[in-house]
Amino acid sequence: MTFTEKLEAAWKNSNSLLMVGLDPDPNRFPPCIQQSKQAIFDFCKGIVDATAPYVCGFKPQIAYFASESAEEQLEALCDYIHKTYPHLPLVLDSKRGDIGTTAEHYAKEAYKRYQADAVTVNPYMGFDSIEPYLAWQNKGVIILCRTSNPGGSDLQFFESSSGEPLYLHVASLVAEKWNRHGQCGLVVGATFPEELKKVRARVGDDVPLLVPGIGAQGGDINSTVHAGQNARSTGMMINSSRAILYASCGDDWQEAAATVALQTRDAINAARAIETR
Repeated sequence: MTFTEKLEAAWKNSNSLLMVGLDPDPNRFPPCIQQSKQAIFDFCKGIVDATAPYVCGFKPQIAYFASESAEEQLEALCDYIHKTYPHLPLVLDSKRGDIGTTAEHYAKEAYKRYQADAVTVNPYMGFDSIEPYLAWQNKGVIILCRTSNPGGSDLQFFESSSGEPLYLHVASLVAEKWNRHGQCGLVVGATFPEELKKVRARVGDDVPLLVPGIGAQGGDINSTVHAGQNARSTGMMINSSRAILYASCGDDWQEAAATVALQTRDAINAARAIETR
């Protein structure tokens, strides 16, 4: 099964567009977890188990693991997700961006070492920084387009030779040239719903969008759904991380995470229902 097929099935079978980002910060773990020798794995596993019924996938952010020398725990977590929840896509958030054999090794890291179904990449160095990932035709390649951070405008609004902002030029490159095997997606932030709407219009219904920025970053769910869903009322992986992960720092941390995930999923679905009336 390809990444896009797995994602389509997850949207349908889970009735969810919510993706949970796994950004483990040991300083925010509940006391019952902090003393564990594999605290990062234990915390993330607990979040995965608590929220799996309400999501369309999980997105571990590699920097949170690497900064704690916890790459082996990330490997174990990815293996656990694949074995326990094989129907849910795993997106490795690494935002890699390099060329040649270096990019080949980054692709191997994501798809082989961590068993990711998809990986986020940075297109700033052009097509030859993306091409090695496309060789893994059953895997997803999710390309930064209009990011959720305010500083993204420094470059992403720069006008290309055609007179359009760079982020829309990237969207066109992906939809018209790079997405040869139907495996590409785009990262577009929920904090910029007008740009999200423009990207959806540019790429059509079949390019999935990874949409960070709801929850702690303040993106509005209704605006996000209105701007980014496709004609089938799917098409998005709407990511939430901190609001779910750290819903409680007490003994009820898993229950609290599950509650926020359920509420977020239901809020997204309520917005989808409004749009389909």
